[in-house]
Amino acid sequence: MKKLFLIIGAPGSGKTTDAELIAKRNSDKIVHYSTGELLRQEVAKGTPLGATIASYIDQGKLVPLEIVMDTIRNAILNSDKDIILIDGFPRSVEQMKALEKMLEENPDIKLEAVIEVVVSEETAKERVLGRARGADDNEEVFNNRMKLYLEPLPEIEKYYEQKGLLKKINGERSIEEIVEEMEKFILEKAGA
Repeated sequence: MKKLFLIIGAPGSGKTTDAELIAKRNSDKIVHYSTGELLRQEVAKGTPLGATIASYIDQGKLVPLEIVMDTIRNAILNSDKDIILIDGFPRSVEQMKALEKMLEENPDIKLEAVIEVVVSEETAKERVLGRARGADDNEEVFNNRMKLYLEPLPEIEKYYEQKGLLKKINGERSIEEIVEEMEKFILEKAGA
C-alpha cells in the first residue's frame, strides 16, 4: 500500500524545501516528488509519454490533466518507497477531482493527508521576491501565481477538511520547526 501525502502552500511557503528535507532525513522509507519534476523526468526518459509532454512544454502550453495524472500515478506505483510526498498538488479543483478518480481506480494508493503550509501573503511575497531566482520572480508574476493558488483554495480546503484529511501547519516559523512538525505528523499518520 502506497501512502500519499500532498503538500500545498502559497509560492514561497517553503513546501518544496520542507518535503525535500523530510524525504532526505527518511530516505529509507519516504520519497518526494514535485509535479513539474515528474513531468521533466518523463521527458528525459524519452518515452512516448515523455515526447507528448515535451510537445506541450515546447509550445509553452499547459500539459493536459490526464497526462499529469498518468505521470503522477506511474511515479507512485513504481516508487520503491511506500510513503510518498508530492508538493504543489492539487493546484486546482479539476486536479483535485482527477486525483479522487485516480485513487478510486487504484486501491493500492491511499491518500493519508493534505498538508497545507500556511503563510501570509506578505511573507510569501517577501520570500519569493527575496530569492529572485529568475525572470519569473517579480511582483507581477508573484501576484499572478498567488491568485492562481488562492482562487481554488477555499474549495480544496473544504473538500479535504470534510474528509478529515486537511492538516494546516504554520509556515511562518523556522524551517527546523516546520520540518519537525510535518515529519512527526507524516511518520505517525503513516505508522512508520
